[in-house]
Amino acid sequence: MSLHKDVIAEIEASEEGPHIGAFFDFDGTIIYGYSAMTFIREQVKRGDVSAKEFAELAAAMTSFGLGSIGFSSMMVVTSQLLRGMTEASYMEFAQELHEKYIARLIYPESRALIEAHKRKGHTVAIISSALPYQVRPAADNLGIDNLLCTHLEVVDGKFTGSVVRPTCFGPGKVAAAEQLSVDYGVDLDQTFFYSDSHDDLELLERVGNPRALNPNRKLTGIAERNGWPIRRFASRGRAGVTDWVRAVAATSSVVTSFVAGLPIWALTGSRRRAQNFSAALFAETASALIGLNLKVNGEQNLWAQRPAVFIFNHQSKADVVIMVSLLRRDIAAIGKKEIRNIPLVGRVMEFAGTVLIDRANSGSAIEAMQPLVDIIRNEGKSVVVAPEGTRTTTPQLAPFKKGAFHLAIQAGVPIVPVVIHNALDSAPKGDFIFHPATVEVDVLPPVDTSDWRAETIDQHVAQVRAMFQQVMGQAEQIAPMDQHKKVAVAEPKVKKSTQKRLKKGSSDSKGSSTDVKAPKQSKAAAKMKKTKPKSGKRPPIRNKAELKGKIESLTAPTKAV
Repeated sequence: MSLHKDVIAEIEASEEGPHIGAFFDFDGTIIYGYSAMTFIREQVKRGDVSAKEFAELAAAMTSFGLGSIGFSSMMVVTSQLLRGMTEASYMEFAQELHEKYIARLIYPESRALIEAHKRKGHTVAIISSALPYQVRPAADNLGIDNLLCTHLEVVDGKFTGSVVRPTCFGPGKVAAAEQLSVDYGVDLDQTFFYSDSHDDLELLERVGNPRALNPNRKLTGIAERNGWPIRRFASRGRAGVTDWVRAVAATSSVVTSFVAGLPIWALTGSRRRAQNFSAALFAETASALIGLNLKVNGEQNLWAQRPAVFIFNHQSKADVVIMVSLLRRDIAAIGKKEIRNIPLVGRVMEFAGTVLIDRANSGSAIEAMQPLVDIIRNEGKSVVVAPEGTRTTTPQLAPFKKGAFHLAIQAGVPIVPVVIHNALDSAPKGDFIFHPATVEVDVLPPVDTSDWRAETIDQHVAQVRAMFQQVMGQAEQIAPMDQHKKVAVAEPKVKKSTQKRLKKGSSDSKGSSTDVKAPKQSKAAAKMKKTKPKSGKRPPIRNKAELKGKIESLTAPTKAV
């Protein structure tokens, strides 16, 4: 894909192979802001951190910022807040925070950089001073196996209140990079390292391709003096007044657009004509307000066979605007019953032909299919369904529900897969603000369902889902893993020169060292192994000819309805 082509041009022109590293800092580099603040805020809200503990932590963070204490000293204060807590419960808490807050802070441009490096076969890693609980869920989201970071001591599944030395800060980051160099044969002189902070200066100077990404003021000055490339991303961050006005206006346009269609209904007596007018008006108005541009491949497939069941992967609230913009007229949709309780919006959605169902009640969902079958058969309308059931926080495709497939069988119409690649760029789950974005869409040829039967529905669902995966470059679905067991070990094997530097600079390059005894490695960490770069994974589809061949191999020629 050509998305963010200006950002990834350098990577696409680079040499291929795992001997080239692509190392990323996390906070401020991959995500906007600092994940630790999210954790602290939520712990305070939950009552896990007392007023006294919060004051001590704030004082330690301030002292670290002023350079009067080292990073390890600050982490000791942090570790005390977790003493006695189980690591498993904290990892569950971390996963919850990722899905609720942190996932939407990932810069789309940083995601594009990571994907570009992976396509080149580079060894991609996150090297962060943060704790694995802050970073691991995001690393999984981004498909990054190599994670080196700071660890806390865990004994018998519980935090002891101690910090594992060395921490992954300053010379510790250099040690982590050298560990990867030894383990994977990475040439650091050809390696890229992306960071936002001057705290990472030692590693930036150690690699051959230092890159200042969203740099702070001090790193900006250093990068300018050294001639290092500088990139700033504005796609995430604190929303301004204009952003809020645009978001409110775009959201409200669904109501104003369908209200505008009421006079047409009154004058012509045709509800359908009014709905089509309102849908087109909403598509144009909302797209303009959001700053949404669509790059559509396979547009002819939108009109090849109608009516049909159009299915799409659901990443964002912008998907509603995207699907209406694509289909334009003679459409009905499925929504969750809770929409009915939203003042005015609920009535407008029902007027627009949306069938509202109880997703928690499988019996209700089955009963709700019959009106949709009638709409397709009697009114000739197409139905739009998100088979994942809800929005995802990652581009990774979630399991498909069977409702859309049963509907297509009962109505006797084809299924048309609509693959939306990067709607997360515009509005990730949990974010009210819309960001201007160019979204790429692949509309695949209609899939004939005339020979499908309910008894073989699982096979058909798997077949169509595989089509999505092929087009999205997710040919091999990775099974979920026990999150807290995937974290890389904290104590790397390093060169003697690095060991000397670490011993000399045990204060982590800021302030004085602490007297905290270096604890034993946690039992959990001792079991954790770094995952080697995966081999044998099918590469993403790179051109239209290849895409067409893959699709043709997965589905039989369509028949007229």
